[in-house]
Amino acid sequence: MIQNSHDNDSSSKSVNETVNGSHHFTIRGYSLAKGMGPGKYISSDIFTVGGYDWAIYFYPDGKNIEDSSVYVSVFIALASEGTDVRALFELTLLDQSGKGKHKVHSHFDRALESGPYTLKYRGSMWGYKRFFKRINLETSDYLKDDCLAMHCTVGVVRSRVEGPKDYSVVVPPSDMGQNLKYLLDAELGCDIVFQVGEETFKGHKLILAARSPVFRAQFFGLIGNPNTDKVELEDIEPSIFKAMLQYIYSDELPDLGEITGSTSTCTSTIMMQHLLAAADRFGLDRLKELCEVKLCEEVNVDTVATTLSLAELHCCPQLKAICLKFAATNLGGACTP
Repeated sequence: MIQNSHDNDSSSKSVNETVNGSHHFTIRGYSLAKGMGPGKYISSDIFTVGGYDWAIYFYPDGKNIEDSSVYVSVFIALASEGTDVRALFELTLLDQSGKGKHKVHSHFDRALESGPYTLKYRGSMWGYKRFFKRINLETSDYLKDDCLAMHCTVGVVRSRVEGPKDYSVVVPPSDMGQNLKYLLDAELGCDIVFQVGEETFKGHKLILAARSPVFRAQFFGLIGNPNTDKVELEDIEPSIFKAMLQYIYSDELPDLGEITGSTSTCTSTIMMQHLLAAADRFGLDRLKELCEVKLCEEVNVDTVATTLSLAELHCCPQLKAICLKFAATNLGGACTP
């Protein structure tokens, strides 16, 4: 009996990619370069891409004698030592009229058809002997104030083999919210007290300012007072403020039933409505949207009217749409904003 064992199975991956770089080449005094003769070129400065040096060669009288200076030629040359360097190229003659009609010759677009071009040794080139008819070039928008501008992109092909990773570091999820909430629950280093109705809550001005633009302005703004150590808040219930504080520190929607000690759906919805209003008041956009999602899920006959008014007042278009749809379906359209 033959038993199959997979203990020696292995895997690897071949990754082929390009390292890309670009060079902008300007030729001023184009007319003075004419007459150099076929095969003579103007060179750009050398630029480096993928660990190799490159240069752009512009032939104002063409590269080939047999073309009788009818065409200009442009080539990209390997300017450093190298053998069988594989690369993709793009040459762009820039339209200087502002119309954006650049003349683009791209090897990148045709890579699937023919693969990268191989440059055998230093001095090997890729480009076009008949890049542009000279008479057409000289009456075009590519030539302005006796100046030509071109853009060259080189993509050097790099290949590597990736074997299996020989490490397995498990990164735990972030616990920053839990750590900050511990500061709140333990009242460690608190420097501000909020009086909300008959109850007081302690907090940290820096954390509150980091989370809420309203608190930031109140404590550190132009008219704020960083030395304030007590703030009285009106028009907010203590339980709502407590829930909002818990969100500010933990970045999670608090369990409202745990805060109120109630499991009633109606109570939960009313609390969520108040928490949304508080989130809007203190600039807590993410909390506001979390509340909006919950209220969308909890729309019912008893709460749709108040939720719709809330959606109107605090600019919650999706919540408003859900309420109107629910009212039209279940109440014969009795609710109006």
